[in-house]
Amino acid sequence: MLYAEDILLARLRGFQKLTSADEALQKWLGALQIHPIRQVTVPLNEALNRVSAVDITAQEDLPRFDRSAVDGYALKADDTIGASQFKPVMLSLTASDEVAQKQAKQVWTGNPLPKGADAVVMLEHTQQREGKLEVWVQLAKGGNISKKGEDVKKGEKIIAAGARLTPYYLSLLAALGNSHIKVTEKPRIGILATGNELVEAGAMPSENQIFESNRVMLSSLCRVLGAETVDFGIVKDNLEEITETITIALQKCDAVITTGGTSVGGFDLVPEAVNKIGKPGVIAHGIAIRPAMPTALAVLNGKAILILSGNPVAAAVGFEVFGRPLICKLLGMPQTEPLPVVTAVMTKKVATTLGRKTFVRVHVIRKNNVFYAEPISSRGSGMISTLTRSNGFIIVPENREGLAEGETVTVQLFGSLEEEH
Repeated sequence: MLYAEDILLARLRGFQKLTSADEALQKWLGALQIHPIRQVTVPLNEALNRVSAVDITAQEDLPRFDRSAVDGYALKADDTIGASQFKPVMLSLTASDEVAQKQAKQVWTGNPLPKGADAVVMLEHTQQREGKLEVWVQLAKGGNISKKGEDVKKGEKIIAAGARLTPYYLSLLAALGNSHIKVTEKPRIGILATGNELVEAGAMPSENQIFESNRVMLSSLCRVLGAETVDFGIVKDNLEEITETITIALQKCDAVITTGGTSVGGFDLVPEAVNKIGKPGVIAHGIAIRPAMPTALAVLNGKAILILSGNPVAAAVGFEVFGRPLICKLLGMPQTEPLPVVTAVMTKKVATTLGRKTFVRVHVIRKNNVFYAEPISSRGSGMISTLTRSNGFIIVPENREGLAEGETVTVQLFGSLEEEH
């Protein structure tokens, strides 16, 4: 019994040493054993936001032939020398596939260029009169023509392995005749929450219970990045139950994310459960970030375990710092896909603690073409509404004691911007 009391007292003393986020992340990802990225072939209309598994090169030129870039008339540029609205050039119209001197053929955007033509005059710079064509502008050779291979040349790399497939990439693939593409298989992330006080949404809680909300948030964050999630539910504060659930999750998934049970209290059992399962176990526990200090990083059988706080804001920040780069790595991306950023002006001063990288929640608005960042109350990491009232966060480095009113800062955005009129 004395032994158990000693353990509890040690936990309650708090974290004796904090690891910097960068050091912890590098050590954690370096300990993973990422097997060759699994590939799957999907139709283009199912490939949006997937990640390319291979480098893709163009199998032909784009355009495939010289073509008109406008609606108008194909002709010889030399025939338009000196043309103006006051002194138009008169050309004969032809329906032939070849344009001779002093001739023009009507073409539409994308039509192949007729043989002999070396320019296209726009429709609005011409007028037909009695079977003839008046041309009101002088053209240079190549004018209004898309040359063969001008967009993409055969053999050119158009998509790199690990690239996120945007609508524009998919359009380019289709334009080059591709109907399918090899993408990385979605990694499977197991998610579970721990805590005797937690109940499922929709249940009837007792007086001292709360609804569990982190699993749906973390699952959504994973899926936005392109992973699949497996829900392992709520696990009671019981060492054997936690150990068993994590063991099963590791067997079924590529990585596991837990929430709750990672601080230094008597019921914070997840790190202990992980170390009980195998080696190397917990690599870092207690990170020099705020919120999310209790975050722990572990590796078992080459697979990652991300142990997040049960407080929603701390769980969200811990995911951005560690979950995002983990999933990008599992997807075969060469680097972490960052959040978009804007430069904004602080509307109030913010105090932070030296020695910890601090994530300040802010609401960014644009007024008169200037972005302003309004700090959102950061009292406690359990206030979910501070996330819904924010649309970004500022990262204050460890060597700074806060931000000044009027200071220009970089904001990482996780929500849409508003315009104030």
